[in-house]
Amino acid sequence: MRVAVVDIGSNSTRLLIADVDPSNASVRELVRRSNVTRLGHGVDSNGSLSDEAVERVFGTLEDYRAAIDANGASANLAVLTSAVRDASNGAAFAESVRDRFGLDARVLSGEQEAQLTFLGAMSGRPADDQPGSAEPTVVIDIGGGSTEFVLGVGHSAGFHTSLHAGVVRMSERHIHSDPPDPHELQALAADVRRTFLDGLPAEQRAAVARGIAVAGTATSAASIDQELDPYDPARVHGYQLMLGTVEMLLARLADMTEQQRREVVGLHPDRAPTIVAGMILLTEAMQAFALEQVEVSEHDILYGGALLAAGVVAGAG
Repeated sequence: MRVAVVDIGSNSTRLLIADVDPSNASVRELVRRSNVTRLGHGVDSNGSLSDEAVERVFGTLEDYRAAIDANGASANLAVLTSAVRDASNGAAFAESVRDRFGLDARVLSGEQEAQLTFLGAMSGRPADDQPGSAEPTVVIDIGGGSTEFVLGVGHSAGFHTSLHAGVVRMSERHIHSDPPDPHELQALAADVRRTFLDGLPAEQRAAVARGIAVAGTATSAASIDQELDPYDPARVHGYQLMLGTVEMLLARLADMTEQQRREVVGLHPDRAPTIVAGMILLTEAMQAFALEQVEVSEHDILYGGALLAAGVVAGAG
């Protein structure tokens, strides 16, 4: 079954068109696109989606709708996450997405977002149903407005939470200099650390044996570390990212102006404004779970959404 999934996040709008085999829950990627649209810009301070941000997303959706039609997807799903959840005009925005672009737009709760992210991250991995034989895993999804943490064993998710700390939200709240002032970075890190430790029970953190990091911050870190030009998903997916590497990248990027970061090999220029906050979020997430490394995955909420759109799983209604 051919499906299309659009992820309208706080920082980026992304498209996946894929063939899903319901018999084994496999996802075969056909088209994947990503545009930094920064829908969440200003939501933390103003409480609503700006007209400029909405128009950026709508311009991207025009192109995505054409690609969906050209590829003959028989079902579609648009998942709307933190920025739309938090905005006073989020419901009206979702209705416009449905009406103007013919997309099955759903504003996900933090719980639904976390569950679909875990489902996507675990897709394509062999299921291991032997009790005690699989390692407790945390999936870390750093977004624009929030960060999702999902703990599970095998393909079964357990504890999950969505915390109000994302790259757009934290950048706007703390970074006002270019390059960032050290005191701004310290305040940002302290804010993130407090948010994570308050929202992640110690017993849950202690149980984790390994981590999988999805979404733009983690994939950008893997790409920068390998100096990929152009970006190569095959070399990013499965990459082992060390905590020391993330800390090194943070120090390097934080010492640059935004314009200098736009020239960094492996980093998409549109991610330059928020990548420093992203590296702090990833560092703090790994430290919260005492992880010396994480596996970077290209399989994220888009893959979970594809399984949902194909009727392989239920939820996010």
